Amino acid sequence: MTAKTDLQHMQRALTLARSQAGRTGKNPSVGCVIIDATGIKISEGATGDGGADHAEALALQTLKEGAARGGTAFVTLEPCRERSAGGKSCSELLLASGVSRVVCAIADAHPNGSGGFDRLRNAGLDVDVGLMEAEATEMYADFFDEI
Repeated sequence: MTAKTDLQHMQRALTLARSQAGRTGKNPSVGCVIIDATGIKISEGATGDGGADHAEALALQTLKEGAARGGTAFVTLEPCRERSAGGKSCSELLLASGVSRVVCAIADAHPNGSGGFDRLRNAGLDVDVGLMEAEATEMYADFFDEI
């Protein structure tokens, strides 16, 4: 992918996250865009109302098995290491999807979120952090203040 294309996908992920701001309860509103191995956007999602449905899970659940293999996930906040409500974490779901790269705007300071990058990297995925970090930092300032 080119830097310009990465930027466009992250801008879309941030737009998705902003669209759910104030509707996700105590959870942050996250945006996720999934592109396939050829660079075509195949799915997207934002944290669901009340925050129970995470953006990555919503984006991935619409895809046929294998559709994301070799693709890239653009996520506004570090994919969670574990779910406070149980179930598979977003980092586990991304691994199972077969994406080979995750581009993320900002790391998560929350204890359940932090560690998602390590899981992905340890499994051999390319993880790029910091694209549009300033915008994400501003968007998540209140969430990080409450941790």
